[in-house]
Amino acid sequence: MSGPERRAWLLVTGVAVTAFIAKMALAAHTRGPADVRFFWGFARAIARTDPVRVYAEPLPWLPVYNHPPLASWMLLVMEKLAQLHVPWRPLIRFPACLADLVTVLLVFAIVRRRGSLRTAVLCALGAALCPVLVATSGYHGNTDSVAVMFAFAAAWLLVDRKMPVAAGIAATLCVSVKLIPVVAVPLLFAAAWRLGRPALVRFTAGAGALFALVWGPPLLLVPGGLKANVLEYAGGNFSFWGLVRFARWGGVPEPYVQLLRGEGHWLIVAAIMAVGVWLVWRDADRAPYAVAVTLALLLLLSTASGVQYLAWPAAGLFVIGLWQGLAYGAVVGGVTASVYSGQRPVHWTGAEMAFGALGWVVLALAAASALLPAVRQARAARRTGPPPAGPRGAVPPPAAADRPTAATTTGE
Repeated sequence: MSGPERRAWLLVTGVAVTAFIAKMALAAHTRGPADVRFFWGFARAIARTDPVRVYAEPLPWLPVYNHPPLASWMLLVMEKLAQLHVPWRPLIRFPACLADLVTVLLVFAIVRRRGSLRTAVLCALGAALCPVLVATSGYHGNTDSVAVMFAFAAAWLLVDRKMPVAAGIAATLCVSVKLIPVVAVPLLFAAAWRLGRPALVRFTAGAGALFALVWGPPLLLVPGGLKANVLEYAGGNFSFWGLVRFARWGGVPEPYVQLLRGEGHWLIVAAIMAVGVWLVWRDADRAPYAVAVTLALLLLLSTASGVQYLAWPAAGLFVIGLWQGLAYGAVVGGVTASVYSGQRPVHWTGAEMAFGALGWVVLALAAASALLPAVRQARAARRTGPPPAGPRGAVPPPAAADRPTAATTTGE
């Protein structure tokens, strides 16, 4: 590692650690939203039963336990620590804060490999200081940031580090903490496929072995509870963000809104998965970029609302480009700060919903800025013909100009 590279790593790591400490300080000195209390209730229920059978347990006075199996084991460990007098409020928010630190380093590594050192530093610093992540991880403390971190780790391990077994393990971890990164899983398999049969076999082995270990027991013992609580969970009934909010503002009849929230959202998820696979099919190297795009599209087209959901694309937008991450962080960060400071995450004011709509527009522009270059490149490829296949069907490395990265989208 050269001198400038080393100094850049030290700067990024120092800022990421400082941001982590600040978030933990926020976690230690604030009550947090109702989720902090709900997670304590879930942890106590898991301690009374076990991390598997909790899906079949009635949980009075608590919302639906919609968290995947790995989250159950995490809560069991945390409950044991709480019994040793570790304070619960910072403890439950620790995983999200730590995940943000790791994600910042991943953003730096991903962007650096595809762009200039300056761009990589700026994007990583932007992710470290993103107001959305400060609020959602340091104050709210759900598991969204942890799932996002594992999704980017899977893409980085697969295409940047050429470690398909570890990438497969990370891919299973991301959906075992929270289901949101399931939109990125097909593109990871597609990228492994394009890297060649050995990579696909190793990736599948890593993912499959851990999936059987983590998901196997609840699937065998409490399949009905797991299906109803986790796999079919469609989010809360709140509508202060996104398509449902716009539909109701526009006077769309409620049966159509409920159709969108019901069967319609499966079509949205399938379309997002297809976009991710399409992005990596010609170039497996796009996998981290495609993960960022799918998470952005998931929030953009989400039919459910939750303040913590705003964290889904926050770090990944810096993989797409610097202005995309900064614009989203500034606008949506203001909304999260306002909502959380008023301690009413499910009751937004008219002004907050207006700024939320502006944040949605910013997110739409960011997603468009990521997809339009890929569409233009696909059209150009159809005119010139497909690239020649390498040995055993592997895709040859594309020209640098054919990669839509943070460096190209920020003008570096």
